[in-house]
Amino acid sequence: MPEDNIVTMDQLRIGLYVVLDLSWFQHPFAFSQFKIKSEDQIRDIRNLGLKTVRYNPALSDMPAGQQPAGVAPVTASRTAPEPGAEVAGTGAAAAPVPESNPEIQPALAAKRALVERIRTQREAAARVETAFVNAARAIRDIERNLYSNPRETVQQATHLVTQISDSILCAPDLAIHVMGDRTGDEELYFHSLNVAMLSMMIARDIGVPQEVFGALGMGALLHDIGRKEVPDKILLKAEPLTQAERNLYQMHCRFGVEIGRRLQLSAPVLDIIQDHHEMFDGTGYPAGLKGDAIGIMSRIVAVANYYDELCNPVDVASALTPHDALSTMFAKLRSKFDPRMLQAFIRCLGVYPPGTIVQLSNGPIAMVATVNTAKPMKPVIVIYDENIPKEESILVDLAREQDLNIAKAIRPAQVPVEIYNYLSPRKRVSYYFDAGKSGQEPVAR
Repeated sequence: MPEDNIVTMDQLRIGLYVVLDLSWFQHPFAFSQFKIKSEDQIRDIRNLGLKTVRYNPALSDMPAGQQPAGVAPVTASRTAPEPGAEVAGTGAAAAPVPESNPEIQPALAAKRALVERIRTQREAAARVETAFVNAARAIRDIERNLYSNPRETVQQATHLVTQISDSILCAPDLAIHVMGDRTGDEELYFHSLNVAMLSMMIARDIGVPQEVFGALGMGALLHDIGRKEVPDKILLKAEPLTQAERNLYQMHCRFGVEIGRRLQLSAPVLDIIQDHHEMFDGTGYPAGLKGDAIGIMSRIVAVANYYDELCNPVDVASALTPHDALSTMFAKLRSKFDPRMLQAFIRCLGVYPPGTIVQLSNGPIAMVATVNTAKPMKPVIVIYDENIPKEESILVDLAREQDLNIAKAIRPAQVPVEIYNYLSPRKRVSYYFDAGKSGQEPVAR
């Protein structure tokens, strides 16, 4: 942060960007540093029992001549709380503000409400993560038993797809979560789950008839079953494939259709398996179909599949961030996708998809944790705070913070490693949705 100045309580003014040297739990504000917007905030700062606070002239927007006078810059020292006001921990026993001060009670009540919302959000995230892991395990069992128990396997896949699609259709607002780093050892199956979930998200947004969801979900879930016939040395090769290897890899679409026919999958599902790599501009494979010659469900899956492969390639080092993947698809590869499907995809995930590292308009670094498709520009974010353990990190719902917005996305390489490790949920980005409002959990039985 640039050089700060110190002001006394009577020098506080609207427009000052103040920095409170207190634990997050020792004051009633959503952030420990912010621009003063009202006289009520000035009153609440004065009631904290501090004699002075720091302010940042560079981030303040007071007119010239109104900067507090008679104060000197401070670069090394930090204003401390009054004696006895020790910096509290982040556990339940931490005291936000002295409750004996009646003037602070309204602000303190607002802070308690925020803490309660964070607890609820964290519970929702744990619930969603459990559902995600259970679904990934179900996909693992489906793929393992595809040949040994084909009829039961298809029934299990149908049941899983029905649960997911019913939950997506029933939820009033679809909340898309980025998964944490405790999702077990099912990563090989996350791609199929991501593509299925994101495809049904697009279908819901554009109003695809409900009776189509089953086939779409099944096709998206099994779109890559033909890869079982492709050697691992090709599937797992990080370097560019040779032309011969590429030709063999592209045959997974045909292999998948052959497997699907043996499993007696429906024609719409087989079409998705065959055409999920066809591009709207005719540059895809296996048949080089173009435009409306590609079925609408295959066009949906093509968008979700391409996005997830950009975020989660074989070589993790070449992965794009969710924000960069979406930007690349829109700015450089737009002709490859049905415009309607791509627009719906961006509309649902927002300009800043879950997993994107961002800087907020008031300065702090954060990660987008959850996007509500009804308000994609106002996601729930995880705030970096070096004084709060990662597992107790602060979540802020931007939909409740009218004066706070995302200023820009930040590439991971531009973020100090300690901040990135604090915020980043995992090496590979995976999504799932909160079905809690619908009363149905999309988990395998």
